[in-house]
Amino acid sequence: MRGFHHSELPEVQGSVCIPTVDEAATIGSIVESLVGVVDQVVVVDGSSDDTPHIAAEAGAEVYAQSELLPEMGPVLGKGDAMWRALTVLTGDNVCFVDGDSEDFGPHFVRGLLGPLADPQIQYVKGHYRRPFRGEGEGGGRVTELTAKPLLRLFYPELAACRQPLAGEIAARRSLLEQLPWTTGYGVEIGQLIDVYRAVGIDAMAQVDLDVRQNRHQPLSALGSMATAVTATVAERLRREGRLDAPLPAVVERPPLRSLRAAA
Repeated sequence: MRGFHHSELPEVQGSVCIPTVDEAATIGSIVESLVGVVDQVVVVDGSSDDTPHIAAEAGAEVYAQSELLPEMGPVLGKGDAMWRALTVLTGDNVCFVDGDSEDFGPHFVRGLLGPLADPQIQYVKGHYRRPFRGEGEGGGRVTELTAKPLLRLFYPELAACRQPLAGEIAARRSLLEQLPWTTGYGVEIGQLIDVYRAVGIDAMAQVDLDVRQNRHQPLSALGSMATAVTATVAERLRREGRLDAPLPAVVERPPLRSLRAAA
């Protein structure tokens, strides 16, 4: 998995999508920083606040996520909204960024799209530092405690991916249209595994975007996220016929009673 820093990459055009739910505090500055930098800026929204109005005023194309592919039924989460957004994104290169980033800059999108200048690269993942304010490094708890251990155990080729749950990705449309999309919080790790299976590690890259500051979830809210990530990996293992395989590096001792009986 090739690595880059955003500062060393060429400019590549494409369509950018920002999936949003109640991001009124940050969406305006994000859109303003991207208009004129890329071919298309799209906000796919499921908000109850002023997010869609602010995004439109800033220059984005805004779509209610429920209006895209309505025949597929209710929108079932972030991954579902991203999947539906492909129907209105026009570029051959597609980039997704989250809508809750503070101090967002165009280097996020330039960095993500840049590696696609190489025709061998099909998929790009962003990584960054996520500091707690005043508490040093510490963001990404589900990443460190759930996603990375699962990858090390079952997909060691992907263990070098620094932030497998990052919402900042870029890819060729032709690739994204041939993949399944997990509807909820598991979309990022499911996509990472599916891309690896589809095109291999040599067609994947990751880019250092420096720092991303956004709100952090309380610990009590992280259990459902970790469960979704685990369930998504388990589904991939089931498809591959590996769900019943013994876990790597797990050693169990027999019941003591069985040893006594044998003696």
